[in-house]
Amino acid sequence: MNTRKTPIERPDRGTTSILETLQVDTGERKVLREFEDVIEAPNWTRDGKYLIYNRNGRLYRYDPGSGDISEIPTAFAVDCNNDHVLSPDGQSIAVSHHTYEDGESRIYSLPLTGGNPVLITPMAPSYLHGWSPDGKTLAYCAERNGQYDVYTIPVTGGRETRLTDVPGLDDGPEYSPDGKYLWFNSTRSGLMQLWRMGADGSNPVQMTFDQANNWFGHVSPNGERVVYISYKKGDVEPDKHPPNKNVQLRLMPAAGGDFKVVAELFGGQGTINVNSWSPDNKTIAFVSYRLKA
Repeated sequence: MNTRKTPIERPDRGTTSILETLQVDTGERKVLREFEDVIEAPNWTRDGKYLIYNRNGRLYRYDPGSGDISEIPTAFAVDCNNDHVLSPDGQSIAVSHHTYEDGESRIYSLPLTGGNPVLITPMAPSYLHGWSPDGKTLAYCAERNGQYDVYTIPVTGGRETRLTDVPGLDDGPEYSPDGKYLWFNSTRSGLMQLWRMGADGSNPVQMTFDQANNWFGHVSPNGERVVYISYKKGDVEPDKHPPNKNVQLRLMPAAGGDFKVVAELFGGQGTINVNSWSPDNKTIAFVSYRLKA
């Protein structure tokens, strides 16, 4: 049985986090800030002005221009993991929060400016990954009866819909900008590889085929390219994405085809769990790590 550890394995607290951006066409990396503890999963706001990241279970807004940092008030949701996703209109954020009662991850939504989270998935564990472009549906990975699959649910809550049902771990579902497809990663072929299926779960197609474990395909806003994180075969089990590994960030056409390596770094879990493309399609944000002596 494939399992996903709960709570998610995070970089050690004896770790320095380095918030960076990467120009995908030139490979130029820029360090924005270093943190003396663990931050994870930066994503751009829709206007490109801020980066949102999680730190010690809470959410923060970072201004790359001024360097200012402000906490996003999340009321009781103070054990959020790195699965936060912004709404298409940029007004709301959905989070995966490990609830006090049982420690399991459930999905909530709240205003991006902060507020009281509203429960969306009563069933757990549920790990958020995608928000449909029309704003109506969330896509997530969930464990039900010992099996992790891709599910969707109305953003207002209600009955969840299971979209995958094959042996192995299916994880990381994220919508294409036109809403026609869900990209996800799956061990169904042996190693973890990227797949794409219809938004209703139809016609799954394998998109990567190399001898590596590939996770979290993030589609650029114009729908043309996909960036993802890749672990060397043998460094990890196919169904795990731990921290503190030598990994690559790779870029491939959304239509399929050859990839190119755009960055090599020490990271893994927390590096690029959510879509971190800038609105102009030129830059991605990510976190690399450095172990303290």
